[in-house]
Amino acid sequence: MKLLVTGGAGFIASNFIRYLRHQHPEDTIVNLDVLTYAGNLNSLTDIEASSDHYSFVKADITNTEDIHSVMRGGVDVMVNFAAESHVDRSILDPVVFVRTNVLGTQVLLDVARHYGVKKFVQVSTDEVYGTLDLHSPAFTETTPLQPNSPYSASKAAADLLVRAYHETFGLSVNITRCSNNYGPYQFPEKLIPLMIINALEDKPLPIYGDGLQIRDWLHVSDHCAGIDLVIRQGRNGEAYNIGGQNERTNLDIVRTVLKALGKSESLIQHVEDRPGHDRRYAIDATKIETELGWLPQYTFDRGIQETIEWYLGHRSWWESVRSGKYREYYDRQYGSRLESMRT
Repeated sequence: MKLLVTGGAGFIASNFIRYLRHQHPEDTIVNLDVLTYAGNLNSLTDIEASSDHYSFVKADITNTEDIHSVMRGGVDVMVNFAAESHVDRSILDPVVFVRTNVLGTQVLLDVARHYGVKKFVQVSTDEVYGTLDLHSPAFTETTPLQPNSPYSASKAAADLLVRAYHETFGLSVNITRCSNNYGPYQFPEKLIPLMIINALEDKPLPIYGDGLQIRDWLHVSDHCAGIDLVIRQGRNGEAYNIGGQNERTNLDIVRTVLKALGKSESLIQHVEDRPGHDRRYAIDATKIETELGWLPQYTFDRGIQETIEWYLGHRSWWESVRSGKYREYYDRQYGSRLESMRT
């Protein structure tokens, strides 16, 4: 099949493209990304160099003309990873999140309808469900959506649009909602890579509040396998939760990183908690396990060790990401490609 992967230069989507190239080398992948600060094509350099079934287009999902230009070549499946995703940034500037995550999804849905896409898959988050206390059961697909941040509200709105296009227009869709991902190629602003990098440089490791917020941690490779199953076997119109069965406090995560790197816990620095900080997320993945046979392959102990080793071995990658030096190259390399497609 031919897949359009939006946001393909981001953390999860670049891992997903890598997963597809390994598991389904016969598939054709079009990677569409506007290359914001978190988009990094260095994560896919080897894929671009070695595959005749992969191409990249720099384009904005909120620009209808851009998306039509890409879709005229025909696409079977559209997988929407494209999103502004950092909660802290959504608190500072909500409008960017509404534009990309809501308007952008609506544009993609309209274009998918126009070209008769066989399936539209929306990659969402457990944050749309809101927060749990320590004793509440995990989120299921029937848990009401109760987002608590501008980021999660924009993702919930996008999910509801996807559902509406299925019910109103008969578009074939699925929604996946994952717990916190970790693994290689994650942007350094996120918890685990930030803690690894700061610890390596003996910088303070900032933790919001008491650090006892609980998250379920899912290795990105397990997430990619789940999305792939949903694309190929998911029931039309259904949502599927994908979780790692690894609940940890943020403080536990930081201590694990420090221990693995042989660093002192004196580097931990508690800072003022952010507004509306959800206390606990937990995913019940029974539906995807029973219907599609998905199970996580990574234990957290194995996954975190491999992740730490990856950052130790790829210092040049995360240093270039932090410095932003790759931006000029991208602008030169891809800035005129979409214009040539239009003409």
